[in-house]
Amino acid sequence: MLANLNGWHLLIVLAVILLLFGAARLPALAKSVGQSARILKGEMRHAPKTADAEADSPATAVQTPAATPADTRSSS
Repeated sequence: MLANLNGWHLLIVLAVILLLFGAARLPALAKSVGQSARILKGEMRHAPKTADAEADSPATAVQTPAATPADTRSSS
């Protein structure tokens, strides 16, 4: 599907993007896309490390004691 795209198609797509967003907003749009890609790349790099660390560590669930009827009575 994308194998049939050539330079003219890319030029038309860029012209449509320019018309939709305007020349003033394109640098900000490119910057935000670059930051998002950088964040995604960093998260993907750290994801296997944190997944392995979570699998190796035992579950540390904190249990709270159940309330007894003596605890729930009010002092009168």
